Amino acid sequence: MDDLYTIGMSLGLGLAAGVLLAGVLAGWRHGRLASIIGALGVGVVAGLLVRGWLGLPGGLAGGIIGAVSAGTIVRGALRRGATIGPTAFLLVCAAMVIATASLIPLVGFVLAVVLPVVAYRRTRSEPERHGGLRTLAK
Repeated sequence: MDDLYTIGMSLGLGLAAGVLLAGVLAGWRHGRLASIIGALGVGVVAGLLVRGWLGLPGGLAGGIIGAVSAGTIVRGALRRGATIGPTAFLLVCAAMVIATASLIPLVGFVLAVVLPVVAYRRTRSEPERHGGLRTLAK
């Protein structure tokens, strides 16, 4: 049970790093790639600090899942008119909640499943682009 707990904790910390970096780097031109690379680095460090080589796969997987999922959510929000500063603030707060929640046993695994599902559902529920009243003026 101890190994399962530490892998889940390193997975949750990797998720938090991915969400944090996706929120902070969203305004950059290559922010998604930079957040994935940064989350991989932080995930490796978190995994090694938590349990050595045993925590490494959890940190790597969490970093990738967190950066890709949060990057998808951020791109959709910015496309719909959100600004970079408040979006980054919300994702930094979400990353702190994820990091804290990952200290609870098995919650890191649950978060690793829930975050991509939320990102997928969010992209599916985007409104379609319409011409609005301009189409009626013709």
